Amino acid sequence: MPAAATELQNPPGPSSSSVKICVCSSLTSQAWRNVLTLRNLLRCMKSLTLSSLNCVAEMYPFFYRPSNASLQDHWGLSTPERHYTEMEELHERWRLSTVNQDYSVCPSYPPAVIVPKAINDDALKKVAKFRQGGRFPVLCYYHRKNGMVILRSGQPLTGANRKRCMEDELLLQTVIGDSDKGYIIDTRSAQQAQQARMMGGGFESKAFYSNWKRLHRHMERGKTLQESLIKLVDAYGDKSPNMDRWLSKLENSKWMSHVQTALSTAGLLAECVERDGHSVLVHGSEGTDATLLISTLAQLIMDPSCRSLEGFLRLLEREFVQAGHPFQQRCSHSAFSHARLQQECPMFLLLLDCVWQLCCQFPLALGFSEALLLRLATEAYASDYGTFLCNSEMERCALQVKDKTHCLFRALLKPRESEQYTNPLYEPNELAIWPSVHPQSLQLWRGYFLRWTQQTRHLELVQEEIRNMVIEWEKLPLS
Repeated sequence: MPAAATELQNPPGPSSSSVKICVCSSLTSQAWRNVLTLRNLLRCMKSLTLSSLNCVAEMYPFFYRPSNASLQDHWGLSTPERHYTEMEELHERWRLSTVNQDYSVCPSYPPAVIVPKAINDDALKKVAKFRQGGRFPVLCYYHRKNGMVILRSGQPLTGANRKRCMEDELLLQTVIGDSDKGYIIDTRSAQQAQQARMMGGGFESKAFYSNWKRLHRHMERGKTLQESLIKLVDAYGDKSPNMDRWLSKLENSKWMSHVQTALSTAGLLAECVERDGHSVLVHGSEGTDATLLISTLAQLIMDPSCRSLEGFLRLLEREFVQAGHPFQQRCSHSAFSHARLQQECPMFLLLLDCVWQLCCQFPLALGFSEALLLRLATEAYASDYGTFLCNSEMERCALQVKDKTHCLFRALLKPRESEQYTNPLYEPNELAIWPSVHPQSLQLWRGYFLRWTQQTRHLELVQEEIRNMVIEWEKLPLS
């Protein structure tokens, strides 16, 4: 570093002000630019180093200390215990189990889960051994209108020999009780499920789960979904003025097809519960990606309490953070990275895109704005907060994330923050919001994928002006 820069950082002795004046007068404008360029370069190198750390405990959220928050503040918005307490309707047939309190039964589940009251913890341990990753069926949503529920789990490990688990069969039968049937939505194709059985996985046999009807809805994940995002990034980075070429690249990315499939599958799940009045179990293979995506979207479609700003953040915390979506693996490299693909998958980004589609189709029904979705999309890949660190609650507990970092969701609900993320046109709606999945109803998320273009910036300014006008209008006294 130049000597002048060193003097600026470490002024000598009591007459530092006079030294600063001398130094400033002796530096030419070009020298100043060199100093600033060097300083910015050092900051950039530091940022790149921090972003490529493999050790989670050395990442920036562990060192971030905002002036308006304390590590003593309550972490998170809710817990499974609090969620169960608030849902008094559950208490007759459902209970809160702490079978996983030491994470030994299922490493990716939280310490407490909601399960049928008739199934004891010993039976749950047997069911966990029969399900992928120990993810036995747990309740994630109770529909107050008709008492139906949504459960999620990992795939059953039936294998080529078609193994059974009596406790698993009893658990699912207990869920539907005396009703005629329930639905199992498998986020794999029938062919993929058959192939998984040959590899030790599988699906629920009709012979042993006679009151459950299995529906297959193939949803891409993993490498396929990540490559789709990379192709989309390549399309919107193309500077060619040829419209046909750009549209061809956009179509070949198949990103919009993934959005359509996700919304369609979530709509099917919501229809089974809301319109047909049946309980549903959702799983794919591991139950940590597409399963969480459609269970989250289905709740947003059906449940008005999930559509407020705080309600939506609670939903994300419950269905993605606490439920074990492996953020550290899925968001370790963005689509701009040239690193070799390993376990990256933009499932959370796909969720936010689908939520944005709902915002477009129902502009008054959601209490949060596009700005919130953009913020969440950014935070998932690079954040000052610990909310999206690690792959599970077990890992967060081991690294003391909740003791040593700050919570993003709590920060977003602070008055100054929440003002810019609320929807000023929001009108609570008790009805379900059914998304259209027709091609003409879906749009490219310009605010995210084209966020750096001049046209998008102009649109943002217009939206901000409209927002300010609505806020000022609401402040006017009623005549």
